[in-house]
Amino acid sequence: MMGIKDFRNAKCMGFGPTIKSTWFVVLGVLALILMIPISCVSSSSPSSAEKEKIPVIFDTDICDDIDDTWALALLLQSPEFDVKLITTAVGNTESKAKTVAKFLETVGRTDIPIGIGVQQHKGNHRQDAWAKDYDLSSYPGKVRKDGVQAIIDTIMKSRRPIKLIATGPLPNIAAALEREPRIAEKAEFVGMHGSIRLGYGGGAQPSAEYNVKAFVKEAQKVFTAPWNMTITPLDTCGIVDLKDRKFQKVLKKDIALTRALMENYRAWYTEPIAKDKKLSEDEIARRVNDKVNSSSTTLFDTVAIYLGMSTDLVKMEELKVKVTDDGYTRIDEDGKLINCATEWKDLGAFEDFLVERLTK
Repeated sequence: MMGIKDFRNAKCMGFGPTIKSTWFVVLGVLALILMIPISCVSSSSPSSAEKEKIPVIFDTDICDDIDDTWALALLLQSPEFDVKLITTAVGNTESKAKTVAKFLETVGRTDIPIGIGVQQHKGNHRQDAWAKDYDLSSYPGKVRKDGVQAIIDTIMKSRRPIKLIATGPLPNIAAALEREPRIAEKAEFVGMHGSIRLGYGGGAQPSAEYNVKAFVKEAQKVFTAPWNMTITPLDTCGIVDLKDRKFQKVLKKDIALTRALMENYRAWYTEPIAKDKKLSEDEIARRVNDKVNSSSTTLFDTVAIYLGMSTDLVKMEELKVKVTDDGYTRIDEDGKLINCATEWKDLGAFEDFLVERLTK
């Protein structure tokens, strides 16, 4: 670099004005460089969206009610999430894992591990017909036989806090807390559970909501663990359904995900009707088509997926909630402080969001 002495010598030789101009240019360029934000220079660094993906475990009692399958579809269509694990809850959890595995393989998401949860029986479920020929051992991704340990390992090994989204009764989560209580320090719980002021179908009285009542002791364990909790009770999730134009958009969207979703809806809806031996095949088909081609059932669990990423469309209240022995979630001064989605700010906007996500 030219020093002051060099500059003076150049000036004596008649190059003064040129050199002086050059120095001004150099100083100007340096000033501009110093003003450029580092984010503009580091073009090779990961995008903020990639950095901020939410690590998620999804614990689902899929195959009992069809809304879990809608919730799974929404989860997979949400780029906000980095899905670390899906575990099956309640009943024949191995059979349920087949439904999850076939769905994931159908939509090209075999990167997601599956955990088989605590099993209560080896009976049938309403979506078995859809996955009856699927061999779980053929799933290209990982299948953990001990889904409870898979939950623990995923949470404890994560460098970032995990969002644990549960849309069914809680035997898996309670068992994980029993084995390793520290998971509550490294995870945030988001669930479709309870009933605060409104009951099923928007009823004026709270209900003993199924996901709580079915396994009360397990729910009590989860609802007293020292983690941050967010729930969608029946007050918000119990009034979500798609019909008319919104439902038709999903029904008629011809992509792998919506095809798998509607095939499962049809299998789920057909199963109990087909048990009636008095009905002809034509009558069974008519009844199934009347419903499956016109509207959804109540899509409780989709709201829990939404709360895993946003609360913009709901009114949130911090309430002290206690699970009673008869399966109610009561506001109680001795209860745990829980973030509760108690009202919709814009239910129509959520329905639009759901349709847009599922059909993109």
